[in-house]
Amino acid sequence: MARPAGKHNAPIGRFSILLGCVGLLGAALILDLLWASSSYSSSAYSWAVQKTPAAVTVQEYLHKNSTKGDLKGKENGRFLSATFADLPGPELDWEKMASAPVPRLDGAAIQIKNLLYVFAGYGTIDYVHSHVDIYNFTDNTWGGRFDMPKEMAHSHLGMVTDGRYIYVVTGQYGPQCRGPTARTFVLDTRTNTWEDFVPLPVPRYAPATQLWRGRLHVMGGSKENRHTPGLEHWSIAVKDGKALEKEWKTEIPIPRGGPHRACVVIDDRLLVIGGQEGDFMAKPGSPIFKCSRRNEVVYSDVYMLDDEMKWKTLPPMPKPDSHIEFAWVIVNGSIVIVGGTTDKHPNTKKMILVGEIFRFHFASLKWSVLGKLPYRVKTTLVGFWEGYLYFTSGQRDRGPEDPSPKKVLGDVWRTKLQF
Repeated sequence: MARPAGKHNAPIGRFSILLGCVGLLGAALILDLLWASSSYSSSAYSWAVQKTPAAVTVQEYLHKNSTKGDLKGKENGRFLSATFADLPGPELDWEKMASAPVPRLDGAAIQIKNLLYVFAGYGTIDYVHSHVDIYNFTDNTWGGRFDMPKEMAHSHLGMVTDGRYIYVVTGQYGPQCRGPTARTFVLDTRTNTWEDFVPLPVPRYAPATQLWRGRLHVMGGSKENRHTPGLEHWSIAVKDGKALEKEWKTEIPIPRGGPHRACVVIDDRLLVIGGQEGDFMAKPGSPIFKCSRRNEVVYSDVYMLDDEMKWKTLPPMPKPDSHIEFAWVIVNGSIVIVGGTTDKHPNTKKMILVGEIFRFHFASLKWSVLGKLPYRVKTTLVGFWEGYLYFTSGQRDRGPEDPSPKKVLGDVWRTKLQF
């Protein structure tokens, strides 16, 4: 028989209800914390993109973020948490094309019309290529192989074209972790013949290289030991594959040195994107210059050289990205960057490859993720033809669950870009 509730039971009932409310509130808080933790990587992406202005002109952005030419206002607190994780992005339809004759790592590539000239690079850590292969976008074939000069570097080259002549600047000579050279060359793509060019003042490893307003600009990269960042910036007047001056001119130093960055001219502005400080070095006393890992700092910085020959900062990439010197193309007023490497994994300390395609819309100064690659990959060699984005070569990941580098490739892939 149920005992009737008396007046003395009322406080107990109200206390039970209060305890229940507190319990529900606590459960809600726990669920909220769990949700925030699980969505951390996507929130990192949202932060990185939303902090960039959605629709401002270059002039408006520079005025708002003016550093008076000395970069004292450059952001110091980069948001690095979870940068090793893949960022959200659409899945793309990829088509595999005819593979390159040889696999390449840290090679170089230049597109002239429907032809992609692919240079040098490692075959293995102990073997480097010393020739050029040509890919024809029109008929999906490789051909026209020819040799490079014996004195020319084999990897980590600086390279740019005026549409006929390809300027090849310094780079690493030999396999493993040998040092860089100061030698430079010019290739006439109509005759596939080489000429010597004015040597750089000092050897450089993977310098940022670009033609801008009639001058060949070379900057940054690493110094002779492969590890110490170089800040020096030189230029020389050129025309039709010839130097119009006898010596390189010293220009304003780049704000941050280091190799493996994209160097792009868009809308008559010179941009340097991403890169890293530090790299592998030769093991002391090794007769073969065996590579030895050193600390590397990958960054997302974007710098622009203005009309006054002063460096300005632009919105950073969605996450730090390196090994992208030949991984970019310009499409419809945007810079498209394919793959690369980001900060090492915070626990395993392994190198982490990038599996996204980034877009920088220059008119609005806005970064976004265009889509996902078929796998994470660094040092891609990229071209664009008749609406299709192509990439070849590089070093891919170990699989969907392991973003560290493994196999060097010669694969060619393409996808239709729509934006």
